[in-house]
Amino acid sequence: MTPNPRSVALPAVIAAALAAGAALAQTAAPAGVQAGTYAIEPIHTRVLFAVSHTGNSTWYGDFNHASGTLTLDPKNPAASKLEVSVPVDTISTTNAVLDKELKGADWFDAAKFPTMTFRSTRITPTGPQSADVAGELTLHGVTKPVVLHARFKGAGPSPLSHAYMVGFDATGEIKRSDFGITKYAPVIVGDDVQLILSAPFVKKPA
Repeated sequence: MTPNPRSVALPAVIAAALAAGAALAQTAAPAGVQAGTYAIEPIHTRVLFAVSHTGNSTWYGDFNHASGTLTLDPKNPAASKLEVSVPVDTISTTNAVLDKELKGADWFDAAKFPTMTFRSTRITPTGPQSADVAGELTLHGVTKPVVLHARFKGAGPSPLSHAYMVGFDATGEIKRSDFGITKYAPVIVGDDVQLILSAPFVKKPA
């Protein structure tokens, strides 16, 4: 229920696994990736969240149709930038009744706050293939700083479309109460929400 902006919009050198199932990665190190501007490939992008339910199980959900751009500079990762938007009314939990409830005013209030966004503010390499992506997440009308822990998955031409792609996975955590989503927190539905992100990006023509 709690948004997890996994959403989020998703960070700059961030989130993503290259097309599930199509091992297109040919470049094994971020330094070898082509510099430039990339667009999220929405079909295979996953924006997931996980939250405790009654303290004895973990409940998951997803958002779809993410859009956004990644400006990537492999030689200077700190100069890279990411902006991502996710429509809130795409929430899916495999339960249509619950999905409708979550879109309502007691939870995400999708009619009033239709979009979640993430805009990176700083990228800090933490290893040869990892980085912390700090940014601002806007959810439910509230903007808060969030850090996503991103890991490079691979890059290269897609064996299907032949477009050059790069992908990242990322995780993070937020408190939904920080964004004004407090129903049933923290006992029935936990306040801490884990963000689980996987996103491929397609290089735009120069």
